[in-house]
Amino acid sequence: MGSGTESAAEELKGHIVIRDLCKGFVDKDGHREDVIDACSVEFEPGRLNVVMGQSGCGKSTLAYLLAGYVKADRGSIEIDGRPVAGPGPDRVMVFQETALWPWMTVTDNVVFGPLVRNEISGAEARQKAEVLLERFGLIDFKDKYPDQLSGGMKRRAEIAQALINSPDIMILDEPFRGLDVMTRELLQEYYLQLFEDTRLTTLFITSELEEALFLADRIYVMEEAPNNIRQALDIDLARPRSFEVTATERYLELKQQAMNLLYADSEITE
Repeated sequence: MGSGTESAAEELKGHIVIRDLCKGFVDKDGHREDVIDACSVEFEPGRLNVVMGQSGCGKSTLAYLLAGYVKADRGSIEIDGRPVAGPGPDRVMVFQETALWPWMTVTDNVVFGPLVRNEISGAEARQKAEVLLERFGLIDFKDKYPDQLSGGMKRRAEIAQALINSPDIMILDEPFRGLDVMTRELLQEYYLQLFEDTRLTTLFITSELEEALFLADRIYVMEEAPNNIRQALDIDLARPRSFEVTATERYLELKQQAMNLLYADSEITE
């Protein structure tokens, strides 16, 4: 009983297990500041995991540790049973600020990763890039340069730039921050559709509660630094989702629960 479901679950990649993770930095005066302390958490594969918390709580540091761009002081991160020792093609990251090279066309930006690693031929890379750019509504801009694109179009190009690497895990660090409301909502729908089509394991960092509720399978709440993941909230809104879900009674119930978790440590005592 349930063997079909279990087999499907076994095929999913991107099972992240973090144990006793600690990371601190030394300031210019030589003082050490602990950002993440004794963090232990598990992110299940094939789920859209959202990490929230107040500014400066260590969300981005956690993302960089998972991506392998910085090393932990103590503790471990394992993906599908393998320790993270540095960056790898199984993980790709979309940053807060644009990562597109301004002197390259959109297509050249997208194909750069696999070409520099000599994984596939130039012709195959460009074919894959065109499929992705078509999906993200950018095929007519494939020969344009980043400064000829809107903010939302740059974000879509960066997601295509990440996906061409065929990763097991997508890491997005507040990718839609600073965009206008309409563009932000459009990109949320783009990414949600992508996730629902692929079930690509995702770690999504955001400070926006509405964004987290709309996207997440589970929201993880970080305390103020030095911190760890304090609590998690399952978001049991049906998929596929549209913005109509934000008007449902269940959405409003979950929003209240999430607010209680987020602001539990923010109460001012007189």
